[in-house]
This record gives sequence, structure tokens and C-alpha cells, in this order.
Amino acid sequence: MCGIAGIYAFSTNTPPVNTEELIRIRDTMTARGPDGKGLWVSANKRCGLVHTRLAIIDLTEAGHQPMPTPDGRYHISFNGEIYNYQSLKAELEQKGHRFKSNSDTEVLLHLYQEHGADMLSKLRGMFAIAIWDEQEQTLFLARDHFGIKPLYIANDGKSIRFASQVKVLVAGGQIDTTPEPAGLVGFYCWGSVPEPFTRHKGIRALPAGSFITINSKGHTQQHSYFDLNQALRTPSEAITALNKSDALALLHSTLADSVKHHLISDVPVGVFLSAGLDSSTLVALASEVKDTQIRTVTLGFKEYVGTDHDETILAQTVADHYHTQHSTKWVTQADFTAEYQTLLNAMDQPSIDGVNTYFVCKATKEAGLKVALSGIGGDELLGGYPSFTQLPQMVKALKPFGALPLIGKGFRLMSAPILKHYTSPKYAGLFEYGSNYEGAYLLRRGLYMPWELPQMLDTETIKEGWQTLNGLSAVKQSHKGISNNHLKVSALEINHYMRNQLLRDTDWASMAHSLEVRTPLIDIDVFKTITTLSHADISATKLDMATSSNKLLPMSTLTHNRLRNNSNTKANLRHYAKTIIDNK
Repeated sequence: MCGIAGIYAFSTNTPPVNTEELIRIRDTMTARGPDGKGLWVSANKRCGLVHTRLAIIDLTEAGHQPMPTPDGRYHISFNGEIYNYQSLKAELEQKGHRFKSNSDTEVLLHLYQEHGADMLSKLRGMFAIAIWDEQEQTLFLARDHFGIKPLYIANDGKSIRFASQVKVLVAGGQIDTTPEPAGLVGFYCWGSVPEPFTRHKGIRALPAGSFITINSKGHTQQHSYFDLNQALRTPSEAITALNKSDALALLHSTLADSVKHHLISDVPVGVFLSAGLDSSTLVALASEVKDTQIRTVTLGFKEYVGTDHDETILAQTVADHYHTQHSTKWVTQADFTAEYQTLLNAMDQPSIDGVNTYFVCKATKEAGLKVALSGIGGDELLGGYPSFTQLPQMVKALKPFGALPLIGKGFRLMSAPILKHYTSPKYAGLFEYGSNYEGAYLLRRGLYMPWELPQMLDTETIKEGWQTLNGLSAVKQSHKGISNNHLKVSALEINHYMRNQLLRDTDWASMAHSLEVRTPLIDIDVFKTITTLSHADISATKLDMATSSNKLLPMSTLTHNRLRNNSNTKANLRHYAKTIIDNK
């Protein structure tokens, strides 16, 4: 896990790369990689790459970046982990490639040399990659299938800048930081800034599952090598006559294989352990595939002791069950207050989430770990959220109102001023928005509804922002053509909540503490298995996942139901959103 950035001054009408700007950019992201830093500028000074290193695989200087090929044609700056790099390396060695390091970075260089952009379909991991081709004077940028690792781009028509974080680009001093209305409107609607937008008009996120090439004439070509919607519509392979028992065995073997690959490291790897099924299952699977004792970390809140919200008791039960080396780190309201400004400074883009992740990452780092596994992705793939049942039911019940839009709008106009004093304002929009999946999803996940935005933003910002976001049409595209209700909701949760909030918050919150967080449940092989089972009418659930391990989880963990999404929490998030914007 690292920080990457670079500049390509492709226009002859723009000055060559400014080394001082590159150094400012690099040094802003020291926390992402405190173990080393690098700088490389091309011979004609038209391209410069920088890197900060968090050494996880091949801790020697051989893993230093930016890294060149032996002939000096290609240079790479890479952030992430390639979990199948060892098998890829073996294939390349059979073709005559020779390696100087044991790093996955060098494997990427040779793989690009061998296959070009087609290498992306061979990768299993999380990554943001920048490769400069000295011969062709071309810059190649790519991002992993699900957008686990961020990559932001600023193109002013004369030069292109890229980095792992928005604030890193801004630190260079050459970015258009005009506020982006779509980013502001999107934040108030969803609680996070929806990709590809950011807070600034001059910066965009490279979409997950895509790559872009820029040549010396400034021509850019963006391509998608992984389309989530298409992948959910079409199974990767046909499975026939598969019974439930065989399906569970396939699920178990795929999950165990993913955990095994995610444990590959030259430093110790721990597991975030809560009272939930996702993290508990990761501990169970890790105990199967790892010969040494597993290390686990739980975050406890002093204010929750003795209540249903205290996760430390069940987490300790799981730790004892699998004989892990367990640490419980306690935080209080005073700790939150003391860290509040530091947390805001670490936050790359406005978000109403990420606080718990920030503190559990802090606790994990204090426990002496540099890498930890997280259970993110289980709810989105295995139907763990209430949305998987609520959305289909809502859409089915309210579908007739979709043909009568004036009735829904009229009900909202009359009821909104009254309902807001007694319950969630969202109920006013039930008939107007609840008849289709995109509207129902906004009701389920939205922070503020569109008619509430004038309370926070001016009319012009709302108008331009909503138009640029393309309203709910953009949300509709993420589930378009998917007939399976489970996969339809999964598409919504992955594309919006998981990618725009959970993964992005995990990145900044972990990097603030120089900690690498890995997500075995967000794995391309796991994704293919689960979607294939769904197309075979075998919808794998979180309980299926939790009961698939060789040594069953404690019964108390299997039967525990955590409280979620109560009205007080939603009210607090609305207040928190205003605070975030005021401080950002």
C-alpha cells in the first residue's frame, strides 16, 4: 500500500514538469508510505512520477518505486497489492522474463511489457497503476475492478496530473479548485461525493474497472475492462444441476482461497474483529489456511459497555474460539473530541462515515500491525442489508403510483411540511419515489431528499449540481438490465454505498495511520462465484458464508442481531454532514 502521483506535461505550450511541485505532492502523502519515497523525471522532463512506500511485500530496496524495466523503457508507480503475483511471475519466467526483486510491482512491469493493457484482466487484487512508456511517450493509468484503491485525475488540456488523493493534487498548487456543484449536491443527497465527481471541478476520479492512456498529443482514450453491471447480468460460467450442499462447498473453497491470497505478506497480517458475521468468518477462514496464530483487533466504546451495542464480548468469544492473539482497544467520547480535527484533516473528501474505521485503524497500528483484513463487501454481495428485502417489496407495492406521478408529487408537497415534525421527511416522498428501484434506493440510502436541498445550498448550485449528476437516471444505469432482484440491489449497493463511501473512507482512514487494509470479500473470484450461484437460483447468504467454515462459529455469533439504522442515528448523521462541510 502506497501513495502514487505524477504529472505529464504533454503540450509543447506548457512548461516542463516542475520538480518542486512533484516533491510537494509527494511529501503531502507521506503517511500513505512512510517507509520510503521516490521521484523520477523523464529525459525530456515531460513526465514525472513520485511514490511513497508502505513496505509490505519485498521489504528490501529492490521494491523501491518508481521502478523501471531493465531497458529503461517503462517506469511504474503503483499503489495496492496483486494477490496472484506469484503465479503471474512464474508464467512470465517461462516466457523468458527475469526478475531482480520479489515484489508484485516488478511483476506488473513485466506483465505490461508482455501484454499491455490486456494484463488487467489477469490481475487479482486492489490497485491504482501508473506506467510511463518512454519510447511511445504514453502514460497509462488503471484502477482495480471494484475501485478499492482510488485514483484521481486533473486534465487542464495541456497537462495531466494524477494522485491517490484529491488533497494531494491540490497541494501541488496547479489545480482548478472551483467548487463542483455535483459534488456538493451529491454529498447532501448521499452522504458522500459520488464518483466520478469530487469537491473540485478540476478533479475527477478514474472509474473503477477502467484504464486511460494519454499520448504526446494529449489524446486520451478511456476504456472499461470490467463492467459491474454486465458482470451481474451475465454469469461468468454456467452451473447446472448444482445442489445447495455443492454450492456451499464451492462458496467455502472460494472464500478460503481468497483469504489465503489476502494473507500473503512479508509482515504480519491481522483481522478487524467485530461482533458481525463478516469479520468473524474471516477469522474462521484465516485459522484454516494460516499455520501461525491469527492476530485480531476489536474496537470497544466505553459508553456502550453493558448495552446491546457493545461488540467486545462477542468478539472476545470468537477470538477465544479460534485461539487468536486478541487486542481490544477502548475509545471514549473524549478520544473522539481530541481526534476530531485530526480526523477531518485526514478525510480526503466529505463523508458522514469513516469515524469507526479511523479509530479501529489507529488501534490496529498501535497494536504493531501494518496490514489488516476487513469484512467490507459481505453485505453488498450476500444480501446483508435490509435493502435486499425492503427495496423489492417497496417497488412492488408502489409500482402503480409510477404511472401517476402527479399524485405522488402532490402528496409530497402537502405532507412534507407536516411529516418533518413527527418522523423522517423521507415518508413524504414514498409515493413519488418508491415505485422504481432508483427512487426507492434514494429513500433507503439518501441523507437529504432533493426537496430538502434548499435548506443547505443555493438554487443555482442545486440546479447545476442535480443536472450534472443526471439525477436518478445515473442511479438507474447501475441496475439497468438486471432481472434478478438480489443482484439488482447488489448493483446499487456496490456502485454507490460501497464504492463511494465504505471503500473511500477505508482508504483515507487507514492511510492516515500508515495501515494497509485488505478486503477478501471484495475479490474478483469471490464476486464471480456468488453471481454465478445467483444466476443458478442459489442465492448465497451471509449465514451460508458464516456456516461454511470447517470449524463453525460460536452459536452466540450466529444468532446475534445488531441494531441498525435507527432514527436517532439518521438525525445525528444529518447534523454531522453539516459539520463536515463547515470544516472542509
